[in-house]
Amino acid sequence: MSTPAAPRSLAEALRNRDDASLAELLRARPDLITPVPTDLTQLATRAGTRASVVRALERLDRFALQSAQALAVAPDPAGYDELLGLLAGDDGDAAVATALPRALATLREQALVWGGDDRLRLVRTALELLAPSPQHPSPTGLGPTVQEATAGMSPGRIQEIVTAVGLPSTHDSVSAVGSLAALFGDRTRMAALLAGAPEESREVLDRLVWGPPYGQVTADPAARLRWLLDRGLLLPTAPGTVVLPREVALHLRGGRAHRVVEPRPPALEVTGTHRPQVVDATAAGQAYTALSTVEELLKDWDEGGPTVLRAGGLSVRDLKRTAVALDVSEPVAAFWVELAYAAGLLASDGEADERYAATPAHDEWLEQPAAERWARLAHAWLTATRTAGVVGGRDAKDRTLSALGPGLDRSAAPEVRHRVLTLLAGLPEGASPAAASVLERLRWERPLRGPQQDDDLRGRLATWALSEAEMLGVTGRGALSAHGRALLGAPEPKKSPSADGDGDGGGGPGDKLPVHHVPVALEPLSPAEQITASAAAARLLAPMLPEPLDHVLLQADLTAVAPGPLRRPLADMLGLLADVESKGGATVYRFTPGSVRRALDAGNAASDLHAFLAAHARTPVPQPLTYLIDDVARRHGHLRVGSASAYVRCDDDAMLNEILADKRAAGLRLRRLAPTVLATQADPATLLDGLRAMGFAPAAESAEGDVLITRADAHRTPPRAAPEPVPDGPPTPDATLLTAAIRAIRAGDLASTAPRKQGPSAAPGGALPRTGSAETLATMQAAVLTGEALWIGYVNAEGTASQRVIAPIRVEGGFVTAYDHTADEVRTYPLHRVTGVAELADEA
Repeated sequence: MSTPAAPRSLAEALRNRDDASLAELLRARPDLITPVPTDLTQLATRAGTRASVVRALERLDRFALQSAQALAVAPDPAGYDELLGLLAGDDGDAAVATALPRALATLREQALVWGGDDRLRLVRTALELLAPSPQHPSPTGLGPTVQEATAGMSPGRIQEIVTAVGLPSTHDSVSAVGSLAALFGDRTRMAALLAGAPEESREVLDRLVWGPPYGQVTADPAARLRWLLDRGLLLPTAPGTVVLPREVALHLRGGRAHRVVEPRPPALEVTGTHRPQVVDATAAGQAYTALSTVEELLKDWDEGGPTVLRAGGLSVRDLKRTAVALDVSEPVAAFWVELAYAAGLLASDGEADERYAATPAHDEWLEQPAAERWARLAHAWLTATRTAGVVGGRDAKDRTLSALGPGLDRSAAPEVRHRVLTLLAGLPEGASPAAASVLERLRWERPLRGPQQDDDLRGRLATWALSEAEMLGVTGRGALSAHGRALLGAPEPKKSPSADGDGDGGGGPGDKLPVHHVPVALEPLSPAEQITASAAAARLLAPMLPEPLDHVLLQADLTAVAPGPLRRPLADMLGLLADVESKGGATVYRFTPGSVRRALDAGNAASDLHAFLAAHARTPVPQPLTYLIDDVARRHGHLRVGSASAYVRCDDDAMLNEILADKRAAGLRLRRLAPTVLATQADPATLLDGLRAMGFAPAAESAEGDVLITRADAHRTPPRAAPEPVPDGPPTPDATLLTAAIRAIRAGDLASTAPRKQGPSAAPGGALPRTGSAETLATMQAAVLTGEALWIGYVNAEGTASQRVIAPIRVEGGFVTAYDHTADEVRTYPLHRVTGVAELADEA
């Protein structure tokens, strides 16, 4: 069997790949499939565009990127051994030798490198991006080659340098530069040359060897610089500027292109190891707290939350008030607000006076079991691109970023969150890593998105992901919980040696154990897979959440203690009848005249409240609480407030006299209309608040005189969908799309590369064939009789031109019905849209 010829271009290299390899390329670089290329030549062209190459380079790990950078400073083309020498140096490096095949395979798979091991070539655009130049220094710190640096030098000066280093003079500059480069690349001869260098000259080379390779000189250089300039060890590039040639730098470096080569990802440092039961219990407690916090936030905004800023989002004042209500810091409050918004539980109502409020989905969410409610929050957090951590920062126009406002989407956030959790999933069960080692690992995996950028967004996203996962209960004590692993779709964890021990584990804060990552669930799940994983996480979490209680403990100091989470009807009614005084493992409620009046305003009678307490209290109802309810109920509704603008009516005229005589009523500007009626210009709500501040218990009434009942859940937004994540580039294609795309690309490539018979209709250069209508019809009819395949040009209704290989079956009525080899199906084409036809060569 003959060996296939080496590819002469990237298109040929792609043509030699099998379908599985092409699918991997399109999966790794989904921008290449949008839209689907017509053939492999177009795919290769698109893979070499600057935007696509930059995106592909950004997604390389550090060693793969270092390999590409080394290839950019190697001869073009370069052999495998040359590339290995640039990475491992003259002395060799076993770790580099082991890792290089994987890195090179990655570069080949992503179509950044093509050719065999004896002729490795970077894609031209990648070479332009990574090769050293004065405008764009290489991360290797290397400068131009001798040939590049001497391109503008006079032939006489080149001959002087050749003579100074002891080489014979030549008749032309090309051979002189070649012999000089050969000398600098020869370790033995170069060592002999540098052995005679003055110590001061060696110091100059040492300062330039690792870059930057450029330096400044005066018109009259010092002796130490003159010695280097005379021998070409420094070459002038511009007036007053010299450069260290690449060959000289590589000799001084021992052949290494990089000062530090990192063939292996940095290990994660384990700062503590806890028993899995402790981790899961801690995470479950945090999950319960997360549910309580979101419920409290939405309950606070049930009747209409803060107003929406004109530019969108919450004001700083409203965020501070929300933080005080939740008893958290402002950044944490922003996280909970954004999480509720991402889960579709919170939105703006769209009214003229636009406010934030709970959505109808919130009521459905409250009816679900606690574990399922948590799974919905965790799923929303894992996939959301909105990032609460940037709240308070500035956008590109120097405007403050506000919670729930625009500009919070960071498309890399879901990937970073998933990757952080995946790293935790690769540790032994119960192990918590050092945050710094997680950040260092992520920087190795995506170096171009790390500290080389002006803003280390990826590092900040990872830091926020670690803290948010802990607050949400995905992790406990810094270690990934069992339901957190299920959320990722990860397999069973690797057991830690101390996982089955007693106590909380053997690792303490001072213990730093390097643990190499075990790859699990490297790719984010599809939407359907994520739903399944969320359901599995909910099943694991459910047994660890406390069972809701149906009772409270009443105390004589007008408080009630809920020793755990309460069932929904009990929690709603108790939240109406009393105010929360403190939260924690047990929640303390306090009964006040205002809270009792709130329950009465909602339509409850005093007897209803007594019956409720008696039914749900494990202790006898204290007498002070009974008296409080009866006293507030006795006065509740004695005063009635309606619209005049507003009025007060009461059967007890002595009470109205008392109100008029009270100095605190002066601001209400009340006047008597009748013995039992007072009127004011203030609106009913202001009048109600004013009378309640004076110690009365008025009730609002309708125009018919009926008492108005106010309920806490009166305001909801119209149905609102959760915000859609902003993708980080084109989405990863699924298997169905990949199969169809590869089939179309292969078929288009067949049509564009099929050999044709030479003739007037066979257009040169791959252009569409051009024939007259009569010749087209005659050729089609002849092909029906002979069963031969034809090459046609076709323009569709949208004006898009394409070329196809067809086998005509029937020609009639101005249409040709044929088996289309390009589409692999029978199709019918209008003859007037066929630009021309040509016969295929016999070997086709």
